[in-house]
This record gives sequence, C-alpha cells and structure tokens, in this order.
Amino acid sequence: MTERKPPGVPFESWVDKQIRDAERRGEFAHLPGAGQPLPPGTDTTYDELWWIKQKMTREGLVSLPPTLALRKEAEDALEAALKAPTEHQVRKIITEVNAKIREMMFKPPPGPPLGKKPYDVEDVVRRWREGSSDA
Repeated sequence: MTERKPPGVPFESWVDKQIRDAERRGEFAHLPGAGQPLPPGTDTTYDELWWIKQKMTREGLVSLPPTLALRKEAEDALEAALKAPTEHQVRKIITEVNAKIREMMFKPPPGPPLGKKPYDVEDVVRRWREGSSDA
C-alpha cells in the first residue's frame, strides 16, 4: 500500500520519491514488455475512439465511406489491368469495376462524391498493349 503524501511536501517531489523507491526495490524490473519498443501506432495524443480503431485494425476492417473505397478499388483495378497477362483479363477487370462505378454513379452518394467515370475499356486495352510490348 502506498503511503500518503506528507503535508508540506510538494506533490511532484513525493511522486518522484515513490518512483525512485520502487525502482530500487526492483518493482519495475520484470514488467511485461520491459525494454521493448512501443507497438506501432502508439500515439501520445488522447483519442477517445482508440479501442475501436485498434479493434478494426486487428479485424482488418476499413472505415472508408463507400465512394472512397470504390475510388481506391478502381485505381487498384486499373493498375491490375495494366499488368494483366492477357487481353481477356484486362477486359474482365475493367468491365467488373466499371459496373461498380456505374452503380455508384446512379445512387445518391453516402459520402463524398465518387469523382470517377467508367474507364474506356479500349483505351485501357491500348495502354496494356503498349505496356506489354515494352517487356
């Protein structure tokens, strides 16, 4: 049990003495994680939603609005299409993402505007051909 702070002793000095005494007794020597770096994402600012963010990270969940998630998916699809091994796969990837973009374009946006139009399949195929001829 910790003793009470004596009257007239500054609080900071009393706390420092308590810590020094505990260190001398070895009470901090075998704490879990002692000597280890702080885990990634450890921030010194207080965030009242810290536990939700940690849970989402552990579960692999994303908190992006649907339009931003689709924008990222569309950019990834374009990159994948340009690296695809066959023209058939290029057309398949772009056709699938275009269907999602068109669907989102005609819905009222649940978040920020999508800011994407469907890709021109023939233009992507042309770019793919130009890229695959360099290899």
